[in-house]
Amino acid sequence: MKNRVLIIDDDVELSQLLKDCLLQEGLSVDVVHDGISGLRKGIINEYELIVLDIMLPEMNGFEVLTSLREKTEVPVLMLTAKNSEVDKVSGLRLGADDYLTKPFSINEFIARVASLIRRYTKFTGQVSREEKTLVFHKLIIDKVHRVVKIQDQNIDLTSKEFDVLYLLASQPGRVYTKKQIYVEVWQDDYAFDDNNIMAYMSKLRKKLNVHLEGKEYIQTVWGIGYRFNSEV
Repeated sequence: MKNRVLIIDDDVELSQLLKDCLLQEGLSVDVVHDGISGLRKGIINEYELIVLDIMLPEMNGFEVLTSLREKTEVPVLMLTAKNSEVDKVSGLRLGADDYLTKPFSINEFIARVASLIRRYTKFTGQVSREEKTLVFHKLIIDKVHRVVKIQDQNIDLTSKEFDVLYLLASQPGRVYTKKQIYVEVWQDDYAFDDNNIMAYMSKLRKKLNVHLEGKEYIQTVWGIGYRFNSEV
């Protein structure tokens, strides 16, 4: 079965160009040109990647992303015509997995698409469920279905939050630096953006700690990085 990609962009010519390039890569591609239609299609259908522009009619890309993250953990590659650090950080904090600033090269676009799909399908791939499920006293991390539960209560995590948690929990007690976390989870060269990592850690902790009593699964090792505490 072909991997499916949804492109949500109101630039008709660019959308067609991106679609043609992805079709040549053997992908199945759907295209819509407004936020509401894109959100509806992204929720109803199963995709391995959504390419999402920020400047859209009906709903902007940030609004679409926020609503998508309430329903699905499919990877999202955001496109922006603004070379703005604020837009990039805002998208990542809302749950985007990567971003590209227009204009961009087609080769870079294809490389980013391939990387995101490869990582997503790897997480939902061929390894047995037993190998992909981490079980602690109160916490279950199911990598097949990308589900996290504490005392049988589902914890809603973004795609990146799940990946960070699974990385740390797969080796309890090991200290990961911010650089190691970024390289492993984002699959990219370290951008020296400690604030981005810290923002993800803060949100992840809040979601986990609300179900605990003063204890933390993720511990900060000051001046170094983070580690997973399995003795909770």
